[in-house]
Amino acid sequence: MSANNFAEQTVSTRGTTPHNGLTGLEELEMGARRIHVDEKRIINCRADLNQLFPLKYDWAWQKYLNACANHWMPQEINMAADIALWKDPNGLSADERLVFMRAIGFFSTADSLVANNLVLAVYRHITNPECRQYLLRQAFEEALHTHSYTHIIQSLGLDEGEVFNMYREVPSIHDKAAWSLPFTQGLADPSFKTGTPETDQRLLRDLIAFYVIFEGIFFYVGFVQMLTFGRLNKMTGSSEQIQYIMRDESMHLNFGIDLINQIKIENPHLWTPALQEELRHMIDEATQLEHRYAEETMPRGILGLNAAIFKDYIQFIANRRCIQIGLKELYSGATNPFPWMSEIMDLKKEKNFFETRVTEYQTGGTLNWDED
Repeated sequence: MSANNFAEQTVSTRGTTPHNGLTGLEELEMGARRIHVDEKRIINCRADLNQLFPLKYDWAWQKYLNACANHWMPQEINMAADIALWKDPNGLSADERLVFMRAIGFFSTADSLVANNLVLAVYRHITNPECRQYLLRQAFEEALHTHSYTHIIQSLGLDEGEVFNMYREVPSIHDKAAWSLPFTQGLADPSFKTGTPETDQRLLRDLIAFYVIFEGIFFYVGFVQMLTFGRLNKMTGSSEQIQYIMRDESMHLNFGIDLINQIKIENPHLWTPALQEELRHMIDEATQLEHRYAEETMPRGILGLNAAIFKDYIQFIANRRCIQIGLKELYSGATNPFPWMSEIMDLKKEKNFFETRVTEYQTGGTLNWDED
C-alpha cells in the first residue's frame, strides 16, 4: 500500500469508527492528514486528542489560564487567631462549633469525591484537549482543597477520625454523598462508553448532577456558614481558606456549565423533554437535601443565620442553576437573602469579606488588596 493510499484509508476510517474510549495516544499514524480545528468536539471526538492548538473552545483555554493565575496554598494563611479562639472554652458556643465541624466534615469528603470523579470518569469521556487541560488544573485544585481542610483540622487539633467519618455517621452529610454516588460510579465503570444517544444522554445527565448539583448546590450552605464566621471576625483563617476554595469552585461551576451547554449545542437531540423533567426532579431533590443539611447543622439560630433563611437561599440557587443550563425555574419568588454571596459567584474579580477588595488574580499565591 502506498503512503498516499495509507493516508486516504486513515482519513476515511477515522471518521466512521465509533468512539471507543481512545485517549488520543493510540493513533499516531505517519502520513495521516492534519487535524482541522472544526473537527474538535466535546464528546465522541474521533480526531487526534493531542491537538491542543489551534483552539476551538477559547473559553476553556481562558478558564485554564485564569485558574493558573489564581494560585494559593493553605499554609500561607495564618491560623494563629483560629487556634486561640478554638482552644478558648468561652470562644465559640456549642452551636457554633457544631456548624464549623459539620462544614469541615462535609467539605473534606465532598472534595475527595469530586477529585475521584474528575480523574476516574469525567476526564475519560471529555474528548477535547483544551477542556482536558482545564480538568487537569481542576483536579489539582481539588487536591489543594483537601490539603486546606487538613491544614485546618491539624492546626486546630480536631479529631481526624471524627471529621473524615462524618459521611458515615451524620445523616445529612451521608445523604448528600449517597445521592451523588450513583451518578459518578456509573461513569467510572470501565465498560461505560459514549457514542450512542442513550450513553451520551446519560453522560450529559451525570455531568449536570456533578457540576450543577454536587458542586453548584451541595456546597453552598456550608460556604455561607463558614464565610459568616469571617464576617463576624471569628475563625478568620479558616474562613479565608474557604473563601479561596469558593472562588475556585465558582470557576469550576462556570466551566462545567459552559461544558454542559456546549454538549447541548453539539448534540441537540439529547436535550429531550423527558431529560429536562428528570433534571428538574433531580435539582428539586438536591435542594431538599441541602435544606435538611441546614436544619441539621443549625437547629437553633446562630451567627445571624437560621435554617428558615437557608430554604429561600437554596431555592434561589436552584433557580439560578436551572436558568444557567436552560431549564425553567423551580421555585417562584425565591430571593437571595445573602447578596454578598452573589459578588463571589458572579464576578471575575471577587470581593472578599474582610473590608477589602480583590483587584486582580495573581500568581505565586499572593493577592493584591485595595482598601474600601
